[in-house]
Amino acid sequence: MSPPQANQPLPPGHQLENYRIERQLSMGGFSIVYLAYDEEDTPVAIKEYLPNSLALRSAGDVLPTISEEHRATFRHGMKCFFEEGRALAHLSHPNVVRVLNFFRANETVYMVMQYERGRTLQEHIQKHRGEIKETFIRNVFVRLLNGLREVHTHKLLHLDIKPANIYLRIDGNPVLLDFGAARQALGGEGPNLKPMYTPGYAAPEQYKAPDQLGPWTDIYAVGASMYACLGGTVPQPAIDRLEKDRFEPAAKKWVGKYSPQLLETIDWCLDLDHHERPLSVFALQKALTERQPAVNESTWIDTLGQRLRGLIKK
Repeated sequence: MSPPQANQPLPPGHQLENYRIERQLSMGGFSIVYLAYDEEDTPVAIKEYLPNSLALRSAGDVLPTISEEHRATFRHGMKCFFEEGRALAHLSHPNVVRVLNFFRANETVYMVMQYERGRTLQEHIQKHRGEIKETFIRNVFVRLLNGLREVHTHKLLHLDIKPANIYLRIDGNPVLLDFGAARQALGGEGPNLKPMYTPGYAAPEQYKAPDQLGPWTDIYAVGASMYACLGGTVPQPAIDRLEKDRFEPAAKKWVGKYSPQLLETIDWCLDLDHHERPLSVFALQKALTERQPAVNESTWIDTLGQRLRGLIKK
């Protein structure tokens, strides 16, 4: 089967309800995100539901072409996307992207979000690969987890947490972007739809047991995102780990560079068995706020002994 064609974005200057499209910000297999301005000239981000594998919009068109074969699946995904927008609109937290509006137009649906200035954690990792400090990791993720706790309190799951979906505002405060629950719901709807989760960050139950999704699923992705901060590498995809686990634990790979407690916390999140992970955001936050010395007592004593032996030899 040939890969689906990429959809053409709406052109700059296009009027979409009360919003004027300025430019495309990003495009994925599921949606297109635009920078737009409202009637008061306030910038907003607008996310358009438009899966490549189900609909095609050609250059110069506004309405997508949806074949009869894909229409039911497209509408199911549109319903999930719309319901996700409606649920997120009830959320108001400084560490979660603010959904301002959602509406139907052009035979699809749109989600209007507050436009954030800054850069993604992914960009930060690429710029500072191997140089990210433990204090930065703890500070970013403890605050991010405040937002995730609010999400889970509303009986919602994110299901696509990764550094590219964690935005760092100019003041350094993190914001959780681009929820993936609608994509997850659409992922099992037919042979034309590839899985829409991100390898390395998606928990094993997203591949094998979608009926077992829960807060622990997002916690796996948080652990994978912290793991990526350590050295710029992504953990082995969970689906591959289930076949042959070659995952190198953080506690082994970065021993001596970060505190054992932080590394063990990251590995805890990345357990393949969801029963063995932190079962709540609160439990993970508690672990991240428990600061311990970067070198444990036995290591410190061994190091001191080596120094003393060196002095005696002199």
